[in-house]
Amino acid sequence: MPRISEISPDTFRPELRTLFDGYTNGGQVFADQFSVLAHVDPAATHLFGMLAELKQRSAVPYRYIELCIVVVSLLNDCPYCVANHAPKLAVEGITEEGARALLDYADHPELTDIDKTVVEYAIAVSTNAQRLPDALFDRVRAHFTEAQVVELTLRISLCGFFNRFNQALHIGEDTTAVHA
Repeated sequence: MPRISEISPDTFRPELRTLFDGYTNGGQVFADQFSVLAHVDPAATHLFGMLAELKQRSAVPYRYIELCIVVVSLLNDCPYCVANHAPKLAVEGITEEGARALLDYADHPELTDIDKTVVEYAIAVSTNAQRLPDALFDRVRAHFTEAQVVELTLRISLCGFFNRFNQALHIGEDTTAVHA
C-alpha cells in the first residue's frame, strides 16, 4: 500500500480520467502510480500525457525503450517497474528470464549488437552520465538519429525518476517487508 492515498479515478476531471484510462489500460497497470501522482494534477497531466504522446509517435522502437526501462529499473532495484516492464519484452523476443539478466548484457544470447549498445548506454546514463565515454556515445549515434538519442536519454532519465518516486512512496511494494 502506498504511503500516500490513491485518488479515485472517479473523482478525476474528465481530461485526466481519459488520460488515466489510456495510460493504465483502464486501470490494469500503473493505476496506483497514476492515482498517487494525481495529487499534483499538473505532474500527472504532463508526465503521463508526455509518455502517451511519445508512445504514439513511435520515434524510437518499442524494444529499445523497454530495454532501457528494465535496465534502469534493475539498476535502481525497483521490482515494481521490472515486474511491469520485463513481460513487455517477451513480444520483442526477450524472455522474462532474459529481461531480468540484462545487466549481464555482454554475452546475453537474446540481445543483438544494437541492443547491447542500448543497454550499455542506459547503464552509463544512469550510473555515471558525466563520464559517459565518447566511444559509447558514438556507437549510439551510429544507430539512432539525434532526436532518437534525446528521446532515449529522456526515457532513461524519466525511468530513474519513476523508480525513486515509486520506492519513496511505496508504490507497488509489499510494505510488510519494509523495515523502519
